[in-house]
Amino acid sequence: MHKILLVDDDPDFVAATKMVLESRHDYKVLTAGDGVFGLATARAERPGLIILDVLMPFEDGFDTARELKTDPELSQIPIMMLTSFSQRKGETDIAVTQGMELEAEDYVEKPVSPQELLRRVDKLLKEKR
Repeated sequence: MHKILLVDDDPDFVAATKMVLESRHDYKVLTAGDGVFGLATARAERPGLIILDVLMPFEDGFDTARELKTDPELSQIPIMMLTSFSQRKGETDIAVTQGMELEAEDYVEKPVSPQELLRRVDKLLKEKR
């Protein structure tokens, strides 16, 4: 069973994405609504993959990813940034250059088809083994 941590503040997106991912019987999806809770969940659960939104309350996805990658116990967990950030960059003061500096293993723009999401998740989990 692969544990996947989905960190996003949009409950509808979380529900739909969890359903898509759990359509694979060997995926169990854990969820967190912000980066702070996401970090705590990652530390407690040690998922095989973390899917992060960028625009979230309390701590954005870039800061969360940076914290994950600098934590020796969590740094080997692959991160997929899944976001509509480029479409919404005028609505935030987060610098676009932060995305360029990111150490995430994958960066996917919303919306993404269920098939493409599953393909990318499968690839990241296989590379981790």
